[in-house]
Amino acid sequence: MTTFVVTDHAFADVAHERAAAQRVGAELAVHQCSSAEATTAAVRGADVAFVNFAPMGAEQLSAMRTGATVIRYGVGFDNVDVDAAQRLGVRVANVPDYGVDIVADHAAALVLSLLRRIPFYDRGIRTSTWVLPGDAGPILSFANTTVGLLGAGRIACSLADRLRPFGFRLIADDPYADADVVAGHGLALVDRDTLLAESHAISLHLPVTPSTRHLVDRELLSHVRRGCVVVNTSRGALVDEGALAEALVEGRVGGAGLDVFDPEPLDASSPLRSAPNTLFTPHAAFYSESSLDNLQRLAAEEAVRAAQGQPLRCPVVPVPQTKDQT
Repeated sequence: MTTFVVTDHAFADVAHERAAAQRVGAELAVHQCSSAEATTAAVRGADVAFVNFAPMGAEQLSAMRTGATVIRYGVGFDNVDVDAAQRLGVRVANVPDYGVDIVADHAAALVLSLLRRIPFYDRGIRTSTWVLPGDAGPILSFANTTVGLLGAGRIACSLADRLRPFGFRLIADDPYADADVVAGHGLALVDRDTLLAESHAISLHLPVTPSTRHLVDRELLSHVRRGCVVVNTSRGALVDEGALAEALVEGRVGGAGLDVFDPEPLDASSPLRSAPNTLFTPHAAFYSESSLDNLQRLAAEEAVRAAQGQPLRCPVVPVPQTKDQT
């Protein structure tokens, strides 16, 4: 019998997944795995695995049934060993478009709050009774402010759409982006050195890869415009937390809005906790009732395609077709 497995989730229920399993006559098992051992046991013999943050390495992938499919809840898939999946013939899919606008909303809120120094004012009033507007340091009008986006994919372009009416100059660094496409969102492509030197705010919109892990390190931060603010709604591993905390303390970075951390939850001993001018949210940029429903619905629809042997809508590791495949 076909088996669907949810390795871990943070939803109120799994109604979409259950309906998808019933549609194809599959069994559904729901777990809350966090360790590799528990995940291996959960996915053993499964045809489809819905995965949130559970580790899906070679051991877990090889425990699944031949020709199985892994569906990652969300955009990123860094907890899935895609190279091992390719070797083992396991298809991998993600859901890259379930909450583009919601994440862009959250990133915009962080950018605007930091540029207007709202965390500084709020904490100043709470701890010192009152502060003067100038105590926060120079604040530019948005018309005289440049926002730089590292990465120019769906979420970055949606963020640009939200920021453009405020009058910002919007630039992006992305070697894979189409200049004409991003120009339609008000973005001008520049090289990274230009972006770092000219941006008053930098927002991260990149996947975690060997080349981007700890991209925001001491070296990169030594080249940013002094006093710029940094926003990360993508992946915590893009940022070297120690380097960012150091730059905040020194004033080289004027503020940071972080929705993601590495590891999560944010470690109690992280230097970011005591760094000034920070604004933290608990990996919540994706969250709204509509976005969660979209995420589960789209993941469930992908599972039906997988079970019926159809092409996946959003394959990450497509298995090459052979002559007996249609």
